[in-house]
Amino acid sequence: MSPEPTLSKLTLSKIPLVSTRNAACHCEQLRLTVEGEPVRVSICHCLACQRRTGSVFGVQARFDAEQVTTEGASRQYVRVSDDGEKGTFHFCPDCGATVFYTAEARPGIVVSVGAFADPSFPAPTMSAWEERRHSWLRLPDDIEHVS
Repeated sequence: MSPEPTLSKLTLSKIPLVSTRNAACHCEQLRLTVEGEPVRVSICHCLACQRRTGSVFGVQARFDAEQVTTEGASRQYVRVSDDGEKGTFHFCPDCGATVFYTAEARPGIVVSVGAFADPSFPAPTMSAWEERRHSWLRLPDDIEHVS
């Protein structure tokens, strides 16, 4: 009788870790399931993100489109960003929360990090439109800072 197969440490290191995360609007009518890690998590200080979130910046995670499954109804709002990029924002028609958006010039689906309601979500690695950052806001030094 041959011994039972075992996985070596080398084999285990080659197995990709896939996490499943769920995001939703406030009333949970519009939901997303995301498989795997984000391509990037970023902070945006542009005036449009400030208005969109009702806060001093937006925090979002970009995923490849095939990583994301959506469920529920959404309404769309198309706007042009501060740098002229066209974005389509998907929000819940019931509670009004913006859950995700797509950008014409960039592939993928961008999910508002707050929609995950998960304090353990990966931290941002980039901060953009910093010339519009509120002066009292301090950010970690170890992230990429873009004006």
